[in-house]
Amino acid sequence: MQEKNAKKPNIQKDILKILDGKPAVSVKSLKHGKDQKTSYAIARSIKNLVDSGCAEMINSDNQSYVKLTQKGKNKLNNIRLLADDALVSTNWDGFWRIVILDLPEERKSEREALRYLLKKANFICIKNTVWISPFPYEHLFTNIKKDLNFTTEIMIIVSNKLDPETNLAFLEAVKNQ
Repeated sequence: MQEKNAKKPNIQKDILKILDGKPAVSVKSLKHGKDQKTSYAIARSIKNLVDSGCAEMINSDNQSYVKLTQKGKNKLNNIRLLADDALVSTNWDGFWRIVILDLPEERKSEREALRYLLKKANFICIKNTVWISPFPYEHLFTNIKKDLNFTTEIMIIVSNKLDPETNLAFLEAVKNQ
């Protein structure tokens, strides 16, 4: 019997990680070698991922495959940001990461998703579209920029200097958070 405080396995998270970077994975291979209870949990998790738009099913003549959608990639990026084993240092290396967003109103849902990720990555909004952080998440947002084809909608700047007023604005924003 498991202890009350023992962590339950997060099957959806595991499936998202398995699907990451692959064109598709067969449902059969996801269930391979698992007991009946675990196979059922995997099938249920796949259904929930499909229903939520994070994955899609592809059926061939004799097998079903699961494929990660863009929403699933975004969810996986968010999971990685929150993970205890995230590979991003929280010690300041002397560089500021500045992300500038310029997404039009018709892309509001994408803009809101990016703002959510920026907040989760501990960026502080110092102006309506300008976010700043001392933490090295620029590679994550560079990948997001590339994956979502935001060539002109997102600017990422890494700098070791801020003018005194911007530095003060950051400190005020942190204090008010």
